[in-house]
Amino acid sequence: MTNVVSKSIGWREIVFLPDLNLSGIPAKIDTGARTSSLHAEVIEEIERKDGKYVRFAVDWGGERHLCEAVHVDVRGITSSNGETQQRFVIKTPMQIGDTVFKAEISLADRSDMKFPMLVGRSALRRRFLVDSGYSWLQSPTMKTQKGNKP
Repeated sequence: MTNVVSKSIGWREIVFLPDLNLSGIPAKIDTGARTSSLHAEVIEEIERKDGKYVRFAVDWGGERHLCEAVHVDVRGITSSNGETQQRFVIKTPMQIGDTVFKAEISLADRSDMKFPMLVGRSALRRRFLVDSGYSWLQSPTMKTQKGNKP
């Protein structure tokens, strides 16, 4: 028997990446995308005794944040325009509402996109049901600020 999911999520939510010290990231929930994606500029790969890491920059809230995360892979990821790009993939804890879990996130140039982050179906699996008619179901502060309209 599979786990029963009891939490609904809207088509957009606020995401936290606590190990990267990034909070309040508006994200589009996209069940058509397999891998989650974060707008970032990769600076360098780092080799340490405990494994590979990647250092990258995220421009957030008018300032630049330097982050480091475990480097999982470099993968060919097909973007929404059908073009395949080689992207770094990291693994880090992600928080949506009160649910915290490890997620793989590709680092990409999302400067042309409305949302700096996209949450794909691998991160959602067995955790959330997507109700595309709503926004901010797991982000109560956004709900009160902007209403809960699609």
